[in-house]
Amino acid sequence: MILRRRPFSIALAAALLPSLAAAEGLSVGGHGKASLSGARYPGSSILRDSLGSTSLDATAELRVNIEWRQAGWSADASYQLISLFSERLDTATGPLSAFSLFGTELPGDERRLMDLTSTIDDSRDYASVQRLDRLWFGYTNEKTVLRFGRQALSWGNGLFYAPMDLVNPFDPAAIDTEYKAGDDMLYFQYLRDNGADLQSAIVIRRDPQNGDVDTNERTAALKYHGFAESFEFDLLLAESYGDVVAGLGINRSLGGAVVGADLVLTDTGDDTYLEAVANLSYSWMMRGKNVTGALEYYFNGFGQSGDYSTVDLAGDPELAGRLARRQQFTLGRQYLAGSVSIEMTPLWTLSPAILANLTDPSALIQLTSRYSLSDNMTLLGNLNLPLGSRGSEFGGISVSGTARYLSSGVGLYVQVAWYF
Repeated sequence: MILRRRPFSIALAAALLPSLAAAEGLSVGGHGKASLSGARYPGSSILRDSLGSTSLDATAELRVNIEWRQAGWSADASYQLISLFSERLDTATGPLSAFSLFGTELPGDERRLMDLTSTIDDSRDYASVQRLDRLWFGYTNEKTVLRFGRQALSWGNGLFYAPMDLVNPFDPAAIDTEYKAGDDMLYFQYLRDNGADLQSAIVIRRDPQNGDVDTNERTAALKYHGFAESFEFDLLLAESYGDVVAGLGINRSLGGAVVGADLVLTDTGDDTYLEAVANLSYSWMMRGKNVTGALEYYFNGFGQSGDYSTVDLAGDPELAGRLARRQQFTLGRQYLAGSVSIEMTPLWTLSPAILANLTDPSALIQLTSRYSLSDNMTLLGNLNLPLGSRGSEFGGISVSGTARYLSSGVGLYVQVAWYF
C-alpha cells in the first residue's frame, strides 16, 4: 500500500494547545532569538556573481516548548516561527542546491512522515515558516521508554563528526546547536538492572520527489549500550536509506581525560565504506580559569582524496546523496578537529576551534564567544575563517567548465537569545 502525503494542519495543532495547557503536569518555556550573519566572497568565487563582494542574513525565531508529564505518561510539542532575510536564498540552484554547501534555507518536511511545516511567505530574499519541531506522545516506567511522533535522537561518541548518529546529525561547523532537528519515529528503550540499555528506533520518511512513503528512505536501528571492565561500549545494527549499517563504539576515562571512539561500516549494496572517529577530551585549570579541550580524528570512507570539483562530486552518487540528505558534511577522507573552551569570567566563555582537512590541506578556524547578559539573555558571537588553496575543500572547490570556485571568505555571526 502506498501512503500519500497528508499535510498536518498547523491550525489544528494550535487549536489543541489550549486544551493541553489546561492539563496538570504541564510546563511551558521557550526562547526568542535574533541573529545577523555576514560573509565576504573572494574575487575568484562564483557566488560573487550574484551576491557581490559581501552578503548579509538576518534571522528571527520564536520557539515555544510545551511539556506534559503525569503518572508515567508524557507529551512534548515545540512550535517554531522562523523568519529569514537572506541575499543567498535565490543562489541555491544546480550543484549549490544539491550539495547544500553555501545555500541558506529554512527547515522543511519534504522527507518527513508528517507535514508539520506551513510556509507563510516565500520570496526572492525573504521567507517565513511556522512549524512543529517536536510533537510526540509516550509512556515511561522503571524499565521501558516508549515514544511516538516527532522527536530528536542522538547516538555515538563523536564530538565534531558523528558517523554513528544516523538521524539528523549536526554539521561540525554549526554555531547554534541548542536544539537538534526532530524526525518522525517510533522509539523504544529497555533499561537493564546493571545500567545497560537497549534502544531501537524506526524513522519513517517520504520520497521528497513524489511525497510517497518509501522504505528506501527510512532508518530502522537497534543499539545496545553496555559496560565491560572500565569502559562503556555501543553495538549498532541498522538499515538507513537502503544501506546496511553496523557500528561499534567505546567510551572510557583515562587519567582524568575521557576517550571515545566509533567504528562504522556501511554496505550500500555496491560497496562497503568505513567511517571511524576517535577523540580525547580533558578539563583543567589554567591561571584560575576553567578550561575544557577536545581533539578528534575522523576518517570518512565516503570522501574523496582531493581535487574536488562540482563535476567530480556530481559523479559520486554515494557522497552526493549523503550531502544532499545532510547525513554528511565533509568532502574529504581525513580530518582533525580541535577546540578549547575557556571560562574567561563566570559570565563569558571563549571557544576557539579548528576543523582541518588533512588531505588538502585546508581548514576552517572558528572563534566563538558566549556572554550571559542576564539570567535569561545571552549574546553569541562567532568568527569563521576558511583557509586553503583554490580547489581545496575550505579554500573553495572548482566549478567545472569555469575558472571560478565555490568559495566563501571570512564570516561573522551574532545572535541575541531571550529565554522564558
